[in-house]
Amino acid sequence: MSSFQPSTAKQVTLSNSVSNPELLRAYNSRVAKAQIKGKGTIIKLLKDDLDGSHHQRILLKVNPNQTLLIAHNIDLAPRIDNLRVGDVLEFYGEYVWNNKGGVLHWTHRDPRGRHQGGWLKYQGKIYQ
Repeated sequence: MSSFQPSTAKQVTLSNSVSNPELLRAYNSRVAKAQIKGKGTIIKLLKDDLDGSHHQRILLKVNPNQTLLIAHNIDLAPRIDNLRVGDVLEFYGEYVWNNKGGVLHWTHRDPRGRHQGGWLKYQGKIYQ
């Protein structure tokens, strides 16, 4: 008799509609900073970062072997409520390379007008 037990953890697969060649190139080239537009499948909703500016943190699967941490400033843009693991989130913001896949921030307007603004789009609604 086998001791194999099926996993009860929810498996999240990358949506067939998600492909981010520009993001993959930025990651593979270790680009320090770049304005990137794309989308990913939500794989984890992380606890808010409350140090300094407050950020809603969302982990996306953006390519078969790449994740992306979204750091969405909720002091400057509305929080996205009712996010669900497995849903698709579209984004535009500043990508910063790291060895875990990268971080995307500036997903909001710059109140000082010095930095290009970005956004998140969830279920047809834009958050900026």
